[in-house]
Amino acid sequence: MASRCELTQKKCVPCEGGLKPLPPEQAKKLLAEVPGWEFAQESKAIKRCFKFKNFKQALEFVNKAGAVAEAEGHHPDITFGWGYAEFLLWTHAIGGLHENDFIMASKINVIPVGA
Repeated sequence: MASRCELTQKKCVPCEGGLKPLPPEQAKKLLAEVPGWEFAQESKAIKRCFKFKNFKQALEFVNKAGAVAEAEGHHPDITFGWGYAEFLLWTHAIGGLHENDFIMASKINVIPVGA
């Protein structure tokens, strides 16, 4: 099982489909490595909601996460507004979870909140 540190050191790899989503047991092990995240959409995705003091902090966090997503080539769905930003990750090409989702979650987790 990869540790959080190991996940943040990995790079998302292109996924064109043709792969199967992670088996549930493997997904559960990886979920344990990304604190604050939980399964969503019948365990086909993971999500996390971050809280902020105001809209500006939420926007700054989303922009930082967006830069990470661009660098990784793996893009979350993001909903944000005054005081919150919610991220939803899954690998569209395979219709479920891939290690890339957990790598991206780990990299979002290390972005300073409210800094």
